[in-house]
Amino acid sequence: MNRLASMTRCYLTTYRSSVYRTPCHILVPKNTLPNVFTIRGAHEQKKIRSTLNYMIALGVMTVGLSYAAVPLYRIFCQAYSYGGTTAQAEANETISKMNAVKERPIKIRFNADVASSMQWNFKPQQVDITVVPGETALAFYTARNPTDKPVIGISTYNVIPFDAGQYFNKIQCFCFEEQQLNPHEQVDMPVFFYIDPEFMEDPKMEFVDEIVLSYTFFEAKEGLKLPMPAYAK
Repeated sequence: MNRLASMTRCYLTTYRSSVYRTPCHILVPKNTLPNVFTIRGAHEQKKIRSTLNYMIALGVMTVGLSYAAVPLYRIFCQAYSYGGTTAQAEANETISKMNAVKERPIKIRFNADVASSMQWNFKPQQVDITVVPGETALAFYTARNPTDKPVIGISTYNVIPFDAGQYFNKIQCFCFEEQQLNPHEQVDMPVFFYIDPEFMEDPKMEFVDEIVLSYTFFEAKEGLKLPMPAYAK
């Protein structure tokens, strides 16, 4: 019995020694993998460059369209009397035979604006006038160049309310044509117009007693010629 107990203790001692003396080995791969963060960073930089190129191209295209936006928009609006732009009329026999509607007076108010880069002084000579449908009227604006250099301007226009634009007919005006003013030069610009008698037949015009005619002058580059429709001579 003692011999059996002694053999058991010897076996346990031998087992413990083998366990505690076994070295701990850490598995290290022979071929290390590429740095994941390095690859990911390069991919992100490529995406940033692509996005930056796209934004630059979009900005260039936007600037290009901005130069054409004003004339193209005005030509479209004037063709359909949309957005408050007025129609262009010829002083022909139809105008001379129009019958004025005396019982329907309409006040025409005049407004003048200039773009932020335009250095002219621009204003209407009259605040408002009263007209009736079927009757021609004449108004004037004044433009002055207060600078010491020649400045070329070009104007656009509209009316408020917008729906009245189709009945506001211009026989003569200074819109869509380049105007050059020499240093300190001042000019008077006429607007010859009438309200079409069909204004009376439109239910939407029933309560319209006042129309605002507004012109805005922009600085134009020398030699620039805007495309002009046949009705805006």
